[in-house]
Formats: sequence, structure tokens, C-alpha cells
Amino acid sequence: MDNLRTYRDEDDEEDEQSKPTTAAAAISTAEPIEPPEPTTDDPDTDTLNPPSTDPQNGSKTETEASESLSESIKSQEIDNDDDDPPPKKQKQLSSLTAAPSPDQDQTPPPLPISNGSAAAAPTAPNSKKSKKKNNNVWVTKSTRKGKKKSKANNNNHNAPRDDTVFITPVTRFPDKTDDTPDMTICLSKVYKAEKVEVSEDRMNAGSAKGYRMVRATRGAAEGAWYFEIKVVNLGESGHTRLGWSTEKGDLQAPVGYDGNSFGYRDIDGSKVHKALREKYGEEGYKEGDVIGFYINLPDGGSYAPKPPHLVWYKGQRYACAPDAKEDPPKVVPGSEISFFKNGVCQGVAFKDLYGGRYYPAASMYTLPHQPNCVVKFNFGPDFEFFPEDFDGRPVPLPMVEVPYHGFENRVENGVSDEKKQ
Repeated sequence: MDNLRTYRDEDDEEDEQSKPTTAAAAISTAEPIEPPEPTTDDPDTDTLNPPSTDPQNGSKTETEASESLSESIKSQEIDNDDDDPPPKKQKQLSSLTAAPSPDQDQTPPPLPISNGSAAAAPTAPNSKKSKKKNNNVWVTKSTRKGKKKSKANNNNHNAPRDDTVFITPVTRFPDKTDDTPDMTICLSKVYKAEKVEVSEDRMNAGSAKGYRMVRATRGAAEGAWYFEIKVVNLGESGHTRLGWSTEKGDLQAPVGYDGNSFGYRDIDGSKVHKALREKYGEEGYKEGDVIGFYINLPDGGSYAPKPPHLVWYKGQRYACAPDAKEDPPKVVPGSEISFFKNGVCQGVAFKDLYGGRYYPAASMYTLPHQPNCVVKFNFGPDFEFFPEDFDGRPVPLPMVEVPYHGFENRVENGVSDEKKQ
């Protein structure tokens, strides 16, 4: 029994000790307890951190109390800085929304400078938006447009440059044996179609396969000139177109095929130029007739284009020109071409010729397996039907008196050796 009473007394003591703890816990959870305000005015009294009365730690000294007070003040200042940052300066709403009055001068006042004079007014801002810089390191900052500009800017225009010279190979260069100063005018062995056959004396020409052309070695560029052609053989299917041709006349076509030649047709006596036939004579000519050719180029040398500058370069003949563009042709005033049949003038065929050199030319035609159509040239001075009257026009000279106008020019390693006669 005594033991039971002892156990009960111990249990009661434990219950009494546990009751105030739970009550204090209930009070703390229900409402927080504020610390009492200090009632003393003594500056030495520690109001923020009162000294602990814990019997285990004992009372704190004044030095420790002052250190704890300073640490608590610093912590409060840090907390205040984090919680309440200083407000930024803001513009008033009225300054942003208020519109300037029309009477008010919006020009900003001049800025004073050190020397006392007023500074210039600032310029208006550029209306265009500036391009944003590309901060991408993987993209090159230079653009293609910029590269083109940089290349153009790098060109030094002030640097001295050599004159540009254009050289083109000459398809047909006069052979040395084709014309020389010791020879007289005759048919060319170079300026003819391959199908055209020339006699040994180079006065007769014939062709059996289509219209092909041959021209003389010398041409007239100024003055009045005359020559004759006799139709030796036409055969059953032969035809001719005779006349004048410039240096650019097509040798693989009849005379009068393009704008560089002027022809007289045998069938109906029509004139041909640029492949167009026009009525000219009363009738055509036939085998055995003698056709006379008259040309007048008064002061033609002033209207003639510059001759090509032929050079010899690295074993090849070239036509050299300082400029690739050619000057437009010029018309020779009072120039004309007339044809005669057995000494009788058929009238003026062509007028207002371009300046240049005109060569006697002939083209023949025959069907295959037929004898050649043959013509014979006579450059004078003995003509069969030299006209007695030219109707007030200048009396021509025979083409045999045309001077030699060939030349030989060689250029090797920049040294020129030009010979003209």
C-alpha cells in the first residue's frame, strides 16, 4: 500500500509539472506576446537586448551588452536597406502631357560657351532609325555591298596607266607577191573567192559554181576614175554582176549583195545595191559587150576612214587600233557612180557615196557542168569604148594610174618599222 501511494504521489507531481507547460504553449500559439516598453530614461540601460537572467549563463557584462547593441543596430540598418530602397526621381505627369503653346517659341536657347558667344542651335534628330548592331559573333560584320564599295574605293584613279590597244588577227593579209610598187593594177589572188579562177596575167576571171566575187589589187579613194570589163563568155546559163566594191565587200556573194558593193546586172540592165534591184538601163548586156565603169569622189580623201594599222606581232599579222569603236562613215558630196555600155552612158546609178576606197569588182555565175563564165578586165590606158563626152562631169583617169597604196609594217618587241609608198 505504501508503494502504491508513493507511485501516485510521483504521478501527481508529473501531471502538475506538465500542466503549466501546455498552458504556456497554448498562450504562445494563440496570441504573440509583445515585449514591454522600457520605462527608464537612463541611456546606459540596454533596452533592446536586456541582460539574460538565465541561471546557467549568468548575467552579461557591460562590454558584451554594448557589442550586442551595436550588432543589432547594424542588422536593423541592413534590413531597412533591403526592405525600403530609396525612391527614384520621377517626372511629373503634367510635364509629359502638357503640349507647347503655338505662341511659345520652341527653339531652345543658345548654349553659352567659354568665349562669350552663343553656341549654334542643335540640329534636328535624324528621322531614320539607326540600325541595331548585330552582336552575333558567328556572323561577319562586313557585307557584300560593303565589299564592293571597298573594292571601288581601293582603286587608285590617279595611278598612271598605259593606253589600251586592241589588236585583232587579220583574216586576209595582202601577200607580198599580190601587189608591189613595181607592179601595176591587176586582179587579186588574195581578195577573191576560192571558186573564182584567175588567169596567169591576172586580167581574166571565171567561175562555174554560183555567184562569187573577185576584186582588183588597187582602189580609188579620191578623184574621177574609169575602167572597162568585156564579157568574154556567158554560155547557156552564165550571168554576171559587175561594178565596184569596198574593202568590206563580201567575196562569197555577188557584187551589190550588201551595202559595200554596187553592181550592174546583165539580165535586164538593173542596178543592184544591198541585194535590191532597181530599174536602170534600157536593156541588159550580153556576151561580147564592153561595160565601162565611172566613179567620181571629189575630195574623197577628207571623208575616207582611217586605214587600219597593221602590225606584225609574235609571228602573226594583226590590225591594231587605239579604240575598238569605228568612226561613222561620212558621205562624199558630189560623189557618183555611172555605167556605160559600149561607150554609151546609161545614166547616174548611185549618188552620195561614203568615203573610202573603191575597187573594181566582178562576180560570175554558171550552172554546174557548164563552161566557166569569163570576163576580161581592162584598166587602161587603151580602152575599146572610152566615152567622148561625160556631160560636164570630170574626165576620169584610167585605173592603171592609181598609185600603189600597200604598206609593210612590223612591230617586234615594241619597235615599229613602217614603210609606205
